[in-house]
Amino acid sequence: MTTCSQAIKNWEAKNEASAEEATVVKLYCQMPPIAKLDNSLNSLKNCEQLSLSTNCIDRIIPLAGMKKLKILSLGRNCIKKIEKLDDVAESLEELWISYNQVTTLDGLSNLSNLTRLYMSNNSVKSWAELDKLTGLEELTDVLFMGNPIYEGMSKEDARIEVLRHIPQVSKIDGDMVKPTERDAANPEAVAA
Repeated sequence: MTTCSQAIKNWEAKNEASAEEATVVKLYCQMPPIAKLDNSLNSLKNCEQLSLSTNCIDRIIPLAGMKKLKILSLGRNCIKKIEKLDDVAESLEELWISYNQVTTLDGLSNLSNLTRLYMSNNSVKSWAELDKLTGLEELTDVLFMGNPIYEGMSKEDARIEVLRHIPQVSKIDGDMVKPTERDAANPEAVAA
């Protein structure tokens, strides 16, 4: 298994640049894969976009040194829960965590500037989990297809159900929300 510090060294050699100074650091598809995140990531002080997708990472660690992080890409890993993002809560705008094993949306409610959440192909089984995102006023773009919550539903019905739980979104599963879907999700507003 590759360590984060080794992956960063490899990135620096390949890019002939200092990872500490870089705004975009891509550590995806490492061979052998990264299995554990470690504190070497906190040396990436200027990083705005960190890609760690397609590895074997099983958990998120605190990212106290990454105060400028806007986009965190963790897709195609083995992550079971979203946690320890408090240190980047004010800067993080996009979380790409599709193709993992996440079952709850705990750990997201304090990400006040989150605009995009890509969570397709995870293990979310309860629609109530989406209620944890209601307070994220900036959240406009979500991806949930491939989760158990969609099982047995048409694409249209699933989109309306997402809107019922997260009314502020304007894009669901890659498509813009239509006024008719918004009306269907909030029939009381139409009747008023």
